[in-house]
Amino acid sequence: AGIALHVYVDETRPRNQGAALTAFELSQYGVPHTVIADNAGGLLMQRGDVDLCFVGVDRVTRNGDAINKVGTYLKALAAQDCGVPFYVAMPFTSFDSSTSGGGDVPIEERSADEVTHIQGVTTSGERLVIQIVNPGSNAANPAFDVTPARLVSGYITERGLLRIQELNGGALAPA
Repeated sequence: AGIALHVYVDETRPRNQGAALTAFELSQYGVPHTVIADNAGGLLMQRGDVDLCFVGVDRVTRNGDAINKVGTYLKALAAQDCGVPFYVAMPFTSFDSSTSGGGDVPIEERSADEVTHIQGVTTSGERLVIQIVNPGSNAANPAFDVTPARLVSGYITERGLLRIQELNGGALAPA
């Protein structure tokens, strides 16, 4: 559409999907982007460097709560505080009308190794796994968090931009 844009891509620790996958996809489409430390997003919003946020999602419950990669909730809070619209991009099949709200979704706890170790590739192409924490330190690794619907500006789907209607059987309705 000829719209100039620049995407700030969170690393998405501990698995680094943003740094590895999202940045790769943006590169393939020639979209200018910068990979940032996960916690830098709030500062960029405070500075006025971010016009809008959008995130993917694993599931959206009947009340509009978004269950996504841990850290999403903090981005939504920062966006709200800074007056930045926060959108959830989702295939409509991610809408789960059988689950009333995010509190009903069990949060997966993944291996602590994902936090205590980091994977990478050397410049020669060798894959390495390196421990990055003090031996004997415990680690917790909740994989997802819940972003309450009140923090979501809208849901970007193949059916268009949608919002959660006030209950109404939990149906999504056009925004």
